[in-house]
Amino acid sequence: MHGTPPTLAALTTYLLSKTGKAARGRLAAELSDEGLRLWHMAVLAALADFGPQVQRELAGRLGVDPSDMVKVVDGLAASGCVERARDTADRRRVRVALTPAGRDRLAALTARAEAVQDDVLAPLDARERAQLHALLLRVHDGLAAGGR
Repeated sequence: MHGTPPTLAALTTYLLSKTGKAARGRLAAELSDEGLRLWHMAVLAALADFGPQVQRELAGRLGVDPSDMVKVVDGLAASGCVERARDTADRRRVRVALTPAGRDRLAALTARAEAVQDDVLAPLDARERAQLHALLLRVHDGLAAGGR
């Protein structure tokens, strides 16, 4: 028996929230098997996609408190996934760069994330998955641009 009240099931935002929470939980469980959290993967992805970053700017880009970012980067540096160095232009700033080991780790994590995604999206065919992705990307971009 389906337990979701029809009033809630009629709200797309409710369905997004419930689906997102379930998907996030599954992905977090996969990453925890590696001793990592979602922020670790986010930092690796940002460095892979945007190149070396000033640690404080990386925190702002990802919406992470700077003190929490220090902990995430500390863990990634300890495992050899990132390197930190003082910015030559401003010694007060710390630049973070992805290492080859970090790039390999991101590839492995991405494969695990894609497996979770395949499981979550199993009820949809390839065309429906592409359509859902395109629509969610539009909503995401609208929110990021300061949409209502």
